[in-house]
Amino acid sequence: MRVLVIGSGGREHALVWGLARSAGITRLCCAPGNPGIARQAELVPIASTDLQALLDFARKERIDLTVVGPEQPLAAGVVDLFLDHGLAVFGPTRRAAELEWSKAFAKDFMSRYRIPTASSRTFSRGQEAEARDYVQQVALPIVLKADGLAAGKGVLICRDREEATREMLGMLGGGSFGQAGARVVVEEFLAGEEASVFAITDGREYVILAPAQDHKRALDNDEGKNTGGMGAYAPAPVVNAALLHQVEEEIVRPTLAGMAAEGRPYSGCLYIGLMVTPAGPKVIEYNSRFGDPETQVVLPLFAGDLAQLLLAAVRGGIGAYRGLSWSPQQHGTAVCVVLASGGYPDAYAQGKVITGLERIENQRGIVAFHAGTRLEGTALVSSGGRVLGITAVRSSGTIAETIRDAYAAVAQVRFDGMHYRRDIGHRALIYAIGSYIEGTATS
Repeated sequence: MRVLVIGSGGREHALVWGLARSAGITRLCCAPGNPGIARQAELVPIASTDLQALLDFARKERIDLTVVGPEQPLAAGVVDLFLDHGLAVFGPTRRAAELEWSKAFAKDFMSRYRIPTASSRTFSRGQEAEARDYVQQVALPIVLKADGLAAGKGVLICRDREEATREMLGMLGGGSFGQAGARVVVEEFLAGEEASVFAITDGREYVILAPAQDHKRALDNDEGKNTGGMGAYAPAPVVNAALLHQVEEEIVRPTLAGMAAEGRPYSGCLYIGLMVTPAGPKVIEYNSRFGDPETQVVLPLFAGDLAQLLLAAVRGGIGAYRGLSWSPQQHGTAVCVVLASGGYPDAYAQGKVITGLERIENQRGIVAFHAGTRLEGTALVSSGGRVLGITAVRSSGTIAETIRDAYAAVAQVRFDGMHYRRDIGHRALIYAIGSYIEGTATS
């Protein structure tokens, strides 16, 4: 089987890494890829947004399966284009992917199908006065979401009304997130524990992967600005068997049924960002693809053949793979620490020489997923805000041991201005301590 992965970041490196372990793949390509991906796949110099060139390559090279990584080509309709030409492609159509590329659509959809989420109202440019009045009425803190795609950074949590009004008007005025902020969702703040659940689906049946927890804030203790994600771990212990069943019954199944009912059958990876509240799990957001950096910890814990699973989602009949769904009885943990450029998520320098990767690349249970790297001659240098995702994987043992492994590997890598969070997985540790104390008290 000949497989093409579209994208160039850490998520796509993890997809290539997983697919390289699949049986039956005779050729593995990635467009445009990165230096880390080049170790396992043939790089194709085509931008992920050049849909026609991607189609031409897939047709010429007789690609059997194309896997779409990032959200931009999905929102642009790459799946529709490939399907129109009879090519197998993993990912939702443009209309199905609207669950991600329009926060306003997603909120209206959840309201129609009674899927639990935060209460909200949406305002468009020209409704600034109404939006200002609404901000004065709702409880603090206030969550603002740019309606369109904003590279995972279009969410602001405002602690006072003055800040909320200023930021909201900045969005609607086009200064904050450009066209993505032409509409703004003003949302109730949800308190609780976050988690990410991935459902690989053919539109009817699905396979659930290990639940993960991302760390969005730039700094330790969940402080600083929102980023695309500074690290993740899996499984997230807050998602136990009972909660996962509730998520399936109240969120996954109604979402798939609702999309089918509206003539937007959803095939691909349905990412559900959750807040586990005292009232139960609620949807924070949908993504129409694998999350980043959660993919870097979820796929290493997947025990099946990734290529066959994705192909089943494309062809239908994924129900035959339901036995591969994650369950709390399964063992194994993974932790990913993102190494970012100095200044990220604001302005940052590029071209910083990266050293030390050779010290960890052959270490058992350690994978360095490349996110923003390039080659300058023979030197590997930084080329993005998130540069590397250093991931540790253990088939047994505790999450604390896996965290230790990840940070021991991080200590071997260097580049000028490098920064990272030092508390990835801290909520899992708190959860583990609480469970231990509770178990001791009841024993």
